[in-house]
Amino acid sequence: MISDDAHRTEILNRLKRAEGQLRGVQRMIVEGKSCLETLDQIEAARKALDGARARVVLCHLNQELRERLDLTRREDTRVAELLDEMQLLIAKSR
Repeated sequence: MISDDAHRTEILNRLKRAEGQLRGVQRMIVEGKSCLETLDQIEAARKALDGARARVVLCHLNQELRERLDLTRREDTRVAELLDEMQLLIAKSR
């Protein structure tokens, strides 16, 4: 369960973006748009889903680390910094 409201909202927004892009792909196919244009839109939807997936993974790591470890305030800050770095690495690896 994603317990942080801000993370939940961010993930839902990414999924809504992907949903809209997929509806756009369907419309493009119905309208007979070119395959290249359609593939561009499919790629955009895939990236939105990849972003949502990465955010869910990071939320899980964040929640599990905090639940399983008894962190001091300084350690909690360091965990947050590490997770921010991991998010950048995941984004760059796509």
